Amino acid sequence: MVSDAPLDQRWRCTCAYDGSGFSGWQSQPTRDAVQDAIERRLREICQRPIRIHGSGRTDAGVHARGQVFHFDAPWRHSSQKFKIALCAGLPPTIQIKSLATAKPDFHARYSARGKRYSYRIYEGVADPFKQAFVLSRERPRRLDQERMKAAAKVLCGRHDFRAFAADNGSELEDPVRDLTRLEIGGSGRNVTLIFEANGFLYKMVRSLTGALIAVGEGRLEVTAVESVLESGQRTGAVETAPAQGLFLERVFY
Repeated sequence: MVSDAPLDQRWRCTCAYDGSGFSGWQSQPTRDAVQDAIERRLREICQRPIRIHGSGRTDAGVHARGQVFHFDAPWRHSSQKFKIALCAGLPPTIQIKSLATAKPDFHARYSARGKRYSYRIYEGVADPFKQAFVLSRERPRRLDQERMKAAAKVLCGRHDFRAFAADNGSELEDPVRDLTRLEIGGSGRNVTLIFEANGFLYKMVRSLTGALIAVGEGRLEVTAVESVLESGQRTGAVETAPAQGLFLERVFY
């Protein structure tokens, strides 16, 4: 007897989320991560546990416009109907942007060639509807963006970035990354930092942002940033910027 049950298919999905109410992307014992919410809905649809694999972790309070994940699951209808079914049971702070079949060897993390992050700063006190998505910076003087751009030139390129990473117990991770883009721009009171690299270490973007803010405030010299980078040692000169201003914008494949 031949079963007519659908076979597992690999699926590739891109989602966006407001990270404010979650304990990050990666599943937690408390089951309050973005991954947990998506897996709960997939279990309801497929009537069995479905494990998803993301392109990488985002911390509590960090947002995403283009997080990518994959999973294997049976489905006998169109991908559009699958997307509608998945969206229907998710919290409104998680949106599925695309869902499509993928090749069996596609892996959201290991197939990725790079990522783009943005960090948003507001010069002043942002209104209540933006507080969760920017770093409000209430200071007498605005950031010196020219100094920040000078520091960005020092940081761009292929370097050992361990001085701008936090320890997550992953001693085997290669600390060398190719930071191909680091831009500082914006208009009015809004300042946006754009980062692109072939990969990022744990809290690397927030650490680079913290150092750039210190340069923009005049608390850290550009030469000091270069010295820290070359040292390969994390020091108190490098601060970790708060989570709420950070967005995972895109994963490149």
